[in-house]
Amino acid sequence: MHLRVVTDQPWDVPADVLVIPISAKPAFDGPLGELDRRAGGELQALVAFGEVSGKRFATALAAGGETSSGRLLVVGLGDVATLDREAVVRVAATSERRLGGRTVSRLAIWLTPLADGLAGGATAAAEHVARGVVEGSYDPRTIYRDEVETTPPILDELILIAPGADVAALTRAAERGIVIAEGANFARTLSNRASNDVSPAVLADEARAVAERHGLWIDVIEPERATELGMGMFMAVGRGSDNPPRMIVLRSGEEGERDALDRHLALVGKGVCFDSGGISIKPAAHMDEMKMDKTGACTVIAAIATVARLAPGTPLLAVAPAVENMPGPHSTRPGDIVTALNGKTVDVTNTDAEGRLILGDALTYAERLGATHLVDVATLTGAVSRALGHLVTGAFGAPQSFYDEVMAAADRAGERYWQLPLIDDYRRDMDSWYADLQNSGSAEGSLVKSGLFIKEFVTKPWVHLDIAGTAYYHKTTPFAPKGATGVSHATLVELALAGARAG
Repeated sequence: MHLRVVTDQPWDVPADVLVIPISAKPAFDGPLGELDRRAGGELQALVAFGEVSGKRFATALAAGGETSSGRLLVVGLGDVATLDREAVVRVAATSERRLGGRTVSRLAIWLTPLADGLAGGATAAAEHVARGVVEGSYDPRTIYRDEVETTPPILDELILIAPGADVAALTRAAERGIVIAEGANFARTLSNRASNDVSPAVLADEARAVAERHGLWIDVIEPERATELGMGMFMAVGRGSDNPPRMIVLRSGEEGERDALDRHLALVGKGVCFDSGGISIKPAAHMDEMKMDKTGACTVIAAIATVARLAPGTPLLAVAPAVENMPGPHSTRPGDIVTALNGKTVDVTNTDAEGRLILGDALTYAERLGATHLVDVATLTGAVSRALGHLVTGAFGAPQSFYDEVMAAADRAGERYWQLPLIDDYRRDMDSWYADLQNSGSAEGSLVKSGLFIKEFVTKPWVHLDIAGTAYYHKTTPFAPKGATGVSHATLVELALAGARAG
């Protein structure tokens, strides 16, 4: 797709479709009034008829009239006072998805209504609109099907219209947004692929391909070596499957090298390629979605690739413990005692609380590789979706200063998180008669306890992102299809790029 930024008026730009963002109760004066006049009053007529409300993500198509575009696509912004980067990404994605099944090669988007209401102005609007269009073009139905009639159009050209703007600055911003979106879409495809397609070994092969493309160092730890190293929790989860586990490690930069913020940052992602629950087996309903339990691993693999594209050589680690959690003759049983890589003993009281086990050993290993700051991302608990739904990711962190650093990256990325407390008083509920701790306590406060368990295996500044509610949608939305969302990818990229060296 060719990207072009122009400073012409929106009605003068030739395109198949011109996207016109409008607020709730729009005033048809200035450029919007001129667009309406050239459309023969059709925009005001659609508002009067109720076809166009300005409600966020609502859309309507109209003839191009005397503009230079074949069609006009009106997309609602809602209350512009609440417009943020997340909303801009989703408005742009909605525009692309609204055109599914249509023949569109050149799409033009008028940035001014978005830039006027957004912190960061036209530059931020350009980046997040371009990102939204590319993310909106994603359709997981094409992974295994040759033809999908209603897929979003494959664009030859994206035209961003910003009268009076700095073309070079907006072009750089938009190109950045496209790269981030392409990384998110890569993570989405890996996540959406079926479990009989992506085993731990296949995920390791995908990581090797990423390393080769982007000049990254890679190490894949297989079962025998993991056992020799003492990764008892990791192996406890993976031993029940005929598809053996892999601990995947990718690195940008030199071993132990610090970035411009004096960090050796590690991104750790849960990679359960299929989660049956093991001996503590899950109910049959929705078990097909457990192919998505590898989303954290897919996200960190994609994130280090994206950082390598935008700032090659930035010091960064990505660790992806990949397993299948299956019942079988060699599976870990409830009541088994295992020894973690850091030497702590764990009473496995619930084999379906497996993500925290593999993350614990992966975080310990990341520290051994020199990590000074760690972020893990995982589809960890059903409790987080019951608490926060499918639009807000739960987050824990210590110390607060590093948590705030991660949230600053999230603000730049346009992603929503909600901080959850690490209440040490709940730790006693995970005491075990037989071991240092057990991997599952009572249901009360289970979300907090999941964070407290992982905290047992870190000694450096650390943030845990529980994406179990936000990693994938159970049904389509105006801005995204059913399936993996790519959530947290942009946050991790922004966090890593904050430490990139200039030049």
